[in-house]
Amino acid sequence: MHLEAEDMTPAINRLKRAQGQLNAVIRMLEEGSDCHEVVTQLSAASKVMDRAGFSIIATGLEQCLLSEDSTADRAEMEKLFLSLA
Repeated sequence: MHLEAEDMTPAINRLKRAQGQLNAVIRMLEEGSDCHEVVTQLSAASKVMDRAGFSIIATGLEQCLLSEDSTADRAEMEKLFLSLA
């Protein structure tokens, strides 16, 4: 299953946001910031990455359902989905 780049724009934007949040976490750790603030920022980045992953899987599932020549099987898609759970 190949993902179409134009369908991935929302996921890419989420991952870029997570990248910025992770850079902020690193900077905060290097500067000795408050633990609560660091964990809050790290939690936000984690949620954004989870949402990006679910978006990617949902798009892949949709493409598989719409494609007559799909090579992805149910077990493979289930494994991908559970890898994020």
